[in-house]
Amino acid sequence: MALPHPFLNTRRKLRNGWWIAIFFVVLTALLFPLIMSARDSEAGVPIYQQLAAILVASLICQALRRKPISELTGALDWRWPRQLLLGMLAGALLMAAPALMLAAVGVVTWRLNPDWASALGATLLLLALAAATEELMFRGFLFQRLLDGLGQWPAQLLIAPLFTLTHSDALAGLGPLAYLAGANIFVASILLGLAFIRTRSLAMPLGLHFAANAVQGPVLGFGVSGNDAPGLLTPTFQDAPAWLTGGAFGLEASVPSFACVVGLTVLLWFWRSAQT
Repeated sequence: MALPHPFLNTRRKLRNGWWIAIFFVVLTALLFPLIMSARDSEAGVPIYQQLAAILVASLICQALRRKPISELTGALDWRWPRQLLLGMLAGALLMAAPALMLAAVGVVTWRLNPDWASALGATLLLLALAAATEELMFRGFLFQRLLDGLGQWPAQLLIAPLFTLTHSDALAGLGPLAYLAGANIFVASILLGLAFIRTRSLAMPLGLHFAANAVQGPVLGFGVSGNDAPGLLTPTFQDAPAWLTGGAFGLEASVPSFACVVGLTVLLWFWRSAQT
C-alpha cells in the first residue's frame, strides 16, 4: 500500500496544512516590522494595520492558489449586503435580549448619557475594524483551509480556542468569572463559524460580530470584552452578582448572554441558507 504524498492530496493539490503554514509565514513577515515599530507603544500594532496585514496575507495566499479573494469573502453580489444586514439584526438581538431580561427583573436600569455623541463615531469605527480583523483572521483563509482539509467540527474546535485565546488578556483578571466569559466567547466562535458555513460568506459573521459589540457597548453602555467606552445609555446595576450582569467585562460574561449565544447557535445549526 502506497504511503500518502507528504505535500500533495489525492487531487494533486498542495495539502491544506502546508497552505496554513504558508499563510502564517507570510502573515509573520508582514506583522514583524509592524510589531518592531510599535514595541515601545502600550497600544501595540494599531487595529487598521493588523487588518491590512491579514488582508494582504490572504490576498497573497489566494494568488498563490490561483483563487479569487471572493472565495474567502463570499461572492460580492446582491446577497452580500442582505447577509450583512441579517447578521447585524441577529447580533443586535443577541445583546438586546439578555439586557431586556436583566431589565425585566429589575437588575439593571439605564439613563441617557448626555455626552454619548462625543466619541461614538470613533468607537463604532474601532469596533467595525476589530470585527473585520477578527473575522478575516478566524473565518477567512485559516478557517476555510481547515474546513476543506478536516471538515466542519474539527475546524470549529481548532479555531474556537484560538479565538478565545485572543481575549486572554481581558479574561486574566476576572477570577472565576473568566470561565463563564471564556465559555461565552468559545461558543460565540462556533456561532460565527456556523454563520460562515451556512452562507459561505463573511458578510453574516461580520455583521453579527460588529452589531453584537456595538449594541453591547456604544448603545447599552456595557463593557465590550473588558473595554470600557461611553454609550448612548449608561447602565446602573442593583447590587447584582457579576455572573448575572457580566460586571465590567460586559454582557459576554453573564449567564443570560451565554444562554442567548447558545440559543442562537442552536437556531443557526437548524437554519439553511436560501443561497444557491
